[in-house]
Amino acid sequence: MAVIRVVIPAHLRTLAQVKGEVSVEVAGEVTPRAILDALEALYPMLRGTIRDHVTQERRPFLRFFACKEDWSHEAADVVLPAAVANGSEPFMVIGAIAGGEGVIRYWFIGRPLGVPKRPFLHSHSGRCPIHSGADHPETG
Repeated sequence: MAVIRVVIPAHLRTLAQVKGEVSVEVAGEVTPRAILDALEALYPMLRGTIRDHVTQERRPFLRFFACKEDWSHEAADVVLPAAVANGSEPFMVIGAIAGGEGVIRYWFIGRPLGVPKRPFLHSHSGRCPIHSGADHPETG
């Protein structure tokens, strides 16, 4: 039985009431399906948050990474690299947001790469387009 390290986005860690990465045991081949099955068995509150309840397809705006590669569009039963199976690399479920000009920004450990700490501020003026040009409540 392989012990797999799994990194999940901050909002799912909050839902599962865990801090940091989690470990799951997988019997047999280490595949995204096997990892997610084990994760959902250990943390039932995550059922339906990563995969659709009925189709078991990956939810939109979530990506799967292993060994610094995107495995999101691979089959659910594809065998993941040995580094994931032996625990030296984690399987990562990353939340993504679509933004500006079709760019996908990946959220690692609760903070987007290359995005300011306040991603809702879209200009240097301190104006927030969400609040109809008014000053944002947090910036005064």
